[in-house]
Amino acid sequence: MEDTSKAARIADSLGIGKLKRHILLCADQTKPKCCSKEAGLASWERLKSRLAELGMDKGEGAVFRTKANCLRICEQGPVAVVYPEGIWYHSVTPEVVDRIIEEHLAGGRPVEEFILARDPLAQGE
Repeated sequence: MEDTSKAARIADSLGIGKLKRHILLCADQTKPKCCSKEAGLASWERLKSRLAELGMDKGEGAVFRTKANCLRICEQGPVAVVYPEGIWYHSVTPEVVDRIIEEHLAGGRPVEEFILARDPLAQGE
């Protein structure tokens, strides 16, 4: 039987199951530690608008974005992580967002100078 629940329809409309990458950005800290709330939100707005401008936020192979309250590094923020590669970035200003989008999300090459950790998710375990 086909799942026609509202949540399943929303997931389908978002392209979940066909995504190329997922980027999470700590951008709305309740108690800012790694950067100011304003700095985090500026990076988030740039990420959101640039992905939309480039048409990377919709359709098959889209890049999914999630605004996180905190990614628990709490230093050199804003911090972002890109999956499935598990590349963690520091100092993700709007300018660095542009580089991550162009070089990593579109080009497949992580932005080495801003990487703080690597932790790819295990496949099939």
